[in-house]
Amino acid sequence: MKLTLRVWRQQNTDASGAMSTYEVDEISQDMSFLEMLDTLNEELILKGEDPVAFDHDCREGICGACSLVINGDAHGPERTTTCQLHMRSFKDGDTIDIEPWRAAAFPVVKDLVVDRSAFDRIIQSGGYISAPTGAAPEAHAAPVPKADADSAFEHAECIGCGACVAACPNGSAMLFTSAKVNHLNVLPQGAPERETRVLDMVAQMDEEGFGGCTLTGECATACPKGIPLPSIAAMNKEWLRATRKVSR
Repeated sequence: MKLTLRVWRQQNTDASGAMSTYEVDEISQDMSFLEMLDTLNEELILKGEDPVAFDHDCREGICGACSLVINGDAHGPERTTTCQLHMRSFKDGDTIDIEPWRAAAFPVVKDLVVDRSAFDRIIQSGGYISAPTGAAPEAHAAPVPKADADSAFEHAECIGCGACVAACPNGSAMLFTSAKVNHLNVLPQGAPERETRVLDMVAQMDEEGFGGCTLTGECATACPKGIPLPSIAAMNKEWLRATRKVSR
């Protein structure tokens, strides 16, 4: 395939950015999107030009590092991570726009790389889980109802890629934060810090400058791991419960 790529180029956080146009040829439909970008960068390096900076790590859809907006969609036209998006999703002669996540809390580091450390600080604000140290307990020492276990596993699938923020018209991080809160709050091991966890994590989310949630649902649609929209409602209930308990 022969493709026209319009790629966001920005030298650093403080510099102004702009779209640059590149032509790539002989792109196989079996290539992943990141392999296609590797091909572009090889050509740029051979020409003595600065390669396009983009984030990646495992390339297996697990780590969430491959954060790109492709033709206006977080991670592209398929509901998957960018590294698992293949060029068969495009046609010969297509023009593809490639941009970084767009959110005030995700400043651009260079080109397509953004600083998502705000997510790390939200997680850190949740603190630790109180659990006895020593030998590993028996598997059935702390019985967990199946519905709670299923919910915890569902929310634990969040990989923190930030697609929810990039897709949200408000730049909200409510889906991400709710996944991290609900993952722990439904388990008995998370009960001791249940109230402080949700209050602290929501407060940190607001402090980071993420937008407010208006339940448009774009976050859940873009999430490559399928974190459900009702997760936000569940966290709101936890937050109200904790607020009332603390205010007594």
